[in-house]
Formats: sequence, C-alpha cells, structure tokens
Amino acid sequence: MLPTIRACAHRVRNRGLRRANPPTCGSCRHAARALIVLAALVASCTRSTIPEALSDRDYWNLIESISEPPGSFSLSENFVSNEPRLPENVRWLASEGGVYIGVGPEQNFSYIARVRPAMAFIVDIRRENRSLHLLYKALFELSLDRADFVSRLFSRPRPPDLGSRSSAREMFDGYEAVAPSQAIRASNLALVRERLVNTRKLPLDAADLEWIDRALTAFYTDGPNIRFWGSRTVERDSVQPAYRQLMTSMDMTGQTRSFLASEDAFLFVKELQSRNLIVPVVGDFAGPTALRRIGDYVRSRQDVVQAFYGSNVGVYLNSVQTRAFCANLRTLPFAGDAWFVERDAVRSIGSKLDACPAAPGHQ
Repeated sequence: MLPTIRACAHRVRNRGLRRANPPTCGSCRHAARALIVLAALVASCTRSTIPEALSDRDYWNLIESISEPPGSFSLSENFVSNEPRLPENVRWLASEGGVYIGVGPEQNFSYIARVRPAMAFIVDIRRENRSLHLLYKALFELSLDRADFVSRLFSRPRPPDLGSRSSAREMFDGYEAVAPSQAIRASNLALVRERLVNTRKLPLDAADLEWIDRALTAFYTDGPNIRFWGSRTVERDSVQPAYRQLMTSMDMTGQTRSFLASEDAFLFVKELQSRNLIVPVVGDFAGPTALRRIGDYVRSRQDVVQAFYGSNVGVYLNSVQTRAFCANLRTLPFAGDAWFVERDAVRSIGSKLDACPAAPGHQ
C-alpha cells in the first residue's frame, strides 16, 4: 500500500493552486508567491499513518471499540443487495485511496475495488451483517482466485475451464451448469470456522457462528440466483436482481464493474481482507458513536474519507434520525472531492451535505 497524503493534496487544491496557469513575465511575482505557498503547504503535510495491516487482536479491538448495540432490519435477511444500478454508480468513481465507508452486503466490494482505499469500514445496524462480512472475509482469504471464491460461496465444484481471463458471465454460466454439493458446503463451513476462530482467533460467540452457517447455507440452497428476498416469494421478485445479475450486469458503456469482473478487482479486495483492513462494525447511521468513532480513527491516522456509500438508508430514517445522520456526516474528515454514493446515484459529499437539514441552531 502506498502511503497517502490526501489531506495535504486537498488543502493545496482548495487554495486554488492545482490549476494555476504557467507564469508569464508579467505574472512571475505572483507565480513565485504561489510556489512559496505551495512549498509551505507541502512541507506542513503529514503522511497518512493508516497501517499496512492490523494484527488480529487490533482488528477485533477496533471492531468492538467502534460498534454500537445492534438493531434490526425486518424487511429482509439482506444476504444480497438489490441495486441494479451498481455498475453505473461504480463507473462514475475513480481510484483515489483514502478511506471508504459503506453499508450492507456484497456491493461494498465492487465500490472498494474501484475506489482502491487504504482501508474500509462497513457499518450496518444489524449484527448479522457483521457476521456475513466475516464469512466473506474467510472466503476471500481461503480462495486463490475468483473461480475458487465463487465455488466456495455457492458450494459448487469448480468447472475445469475457468481461469483468470474468464469473464464474470462465463464464470456464472459455468457454475449454473453444476449442482451444489453438500460435502463442499460442510467442508467450507469447517474451513471458515477454522480460519476465523483458530487462525484469526476472533472471539465469535454461538450466535455469530450460527448466522455464518445460515448465510452459507442460503448461498448453497439458492445458488447464484439468490436475491435480496432470499427464498421468499413476493410480488417484487421479478424486479429484484439475482446475485449473478449483480455480478455480470454492464454499465452504459458495456463494461462489467463488479468485484468479480476481473481478477485484478477481486485480488485487491482479497488483499485488503488478508491485511484486516476491511472492518465490519455494528452501527446506526443515526447513532451516537459509530460513525463519529470512525471519523476520529481516520483523523488520528491523518487521512481522509474518500467515499461514503449510504445506499437508500435515508428512506428508513425519520426526521430526527435524518438530522442525526447528517450531523454524524458533518463530523467525518472528508476529502475535498469525496463522493456520496446512493442506491441510484453518485454525488459529491458537498451536495449531500447541502441537501441535509440544517443543524440545530442554524438557519
């Protein structure tokens, strides 16, 4: 990981020096002054101290120190996202480093693969989402490549013709043709538990392990066609994308943008997972501490938040909670050009904050 000095870069940018025109003879004095200011700003910058990796103990302590008491989300078990616009959202982002904050299940990996952060936090009100991400963590670490990962996730034998150059569509077509294996599911569950409990030594309790088992069983049972609603039959199933659609759908330019679209994207996420730098925490966007503690951590490491993925959480917040969420957002150390990603759009963090209700005591 290359250390970032993004906070400095945005300080320079905000002073209007980034796009300064080359000096002419008549503007040499102003150019000289600009260079002096630029040199002073760069000299005052501090390198990011986001760690190259977290020890297993520090990783767990960070999860525990940031997390809030869990809440619930009764609409769905939310093993899978339901956002067909994801590839188009991803297209508008760029590789910037910094820190990523998101919510929900697997869609975060596609955003992380695109933004290439030094570190990521995934915040969700449900403790079950934390367990799901720990399952994903183990599967990433155990898998050599994308095809191996998909094999483990859906408990299906790997087709022999899949390789590093296979497209996401070819990969899912291949797995569609093979049946799930109970033996592979049992073996993978044992390996996941071994990885998390014995290798990583994470103090997971019985409820955590039960949910990990439940999630892996859901992927085994429903296969690549698993949806946001799981196995429930509801009227809206016809418009909810299946997992394979989420991984293989294209943006308006005809490109697939998921974390399983390329080996490079997958391996970037795998590397962050192996270094304990994708941190799942239990927290409420409108809660009193989780987001603020993440902000304190990022600030203490002299870095900035480059992207915040909020999905459609806002529609579930009442007016009081919306104000609390906006107040939490305002405390985060955002980069000057940070993104706020919603279910169906990408905008600047400034635009998002401008749309927030005024803080108490302000007009």
